[in-house]
Amino acid sequence: MHTVSGQHFPPGLKRLEYKSAVDDLEDWALLLPGKDPSICIIVLHGHGSTGDQLFTRQNIREAWLPTFSNSGASIVTVNLRGNAWMSPAAATDLHELLQWMRAEQGLERTIFYSGSMGGTSNLIYAALYPQDVNAVVALGATTHLASYYCWCLDQSLETPHQIAGAIKEAYGGDPSSKKVLFEQHSALQNATRLTMPIYFAHGEADVLMPVEQARDLAQALKHQKYFSYYEIPGGSHDSPLWDKGALEFLKRQMNENNRHSRAGGNPDGW
Repeated sequence: MHTVSGQHFPPGLKRLEYKSAVDDLEDWALLLPGKDPSICIIVLHGHGSTGDQLFTRQNIREAWLPTFSNSGASIVTVNLRGNAWMSPAAATDLHELLQWMRAEQGLERTIFYSGSMGGTSNLIYAALYPQDVNAVVALGATTHLASYYCWCLDQSLETPHQIAGAIKEAYGGDPSSKKVLFEQHSALQNATRLTMPIYFAHGEADVLMPVEQARDLAQALKHQKYFSYYEIPGGSHDSPLWDKGALEFLKRQMNENNRHSRAGGNPDGW
């Protein structure tokens, strides 16, 4: 672990380098320690980006980082095999990283806050390892990877085809050849495991991730006490990234956590 410096990187930012227990792949994450190391905001990047997106993409940095930093939580951004779409190997790598943080950094609670592929990965990981996830913000995410893969192949734009190729590579096959695996990595098909507080925002006119998938998960979780869905009228794929309701959700989670910590208890859903 060593300090990272540069124009876009805040003071004290550290780079964590690790080797995957799955296949010895060398990968990395960035850690910005907060006042309270027991709680951490986990940020997963979008398709085509890397683990430093929170700091190097100006509009996201300016929209998210001030609130994240003021929360007092540590911040971890994970490269996670690039365009892996929370594949089995990526999920294992993240689980191992969080276990290390519990042992070495005193981590107790996590809030996952990400958009696009990152938001999709948040939901998949929360369904796979709900014990690792205390709250989720998913912004412009898909909820059923198998049908999304097929949807991407039907599009005329190049980006969806690139996404489909990345998903097939990361999962070692397409949904027809890896049916059980894709079912396991479907937030929609495993919605009963998503019992933690979740804030999900999606643009009505998203042309990269169809809003119907967001609506399907919202329907499946409509009776979930801690689930909130906000659909942005006429919103594009990026519109949820600037949703102030997501940041307010984060603040409420932090305030609730702090209140119950002072009282010696645990907030609902944590």
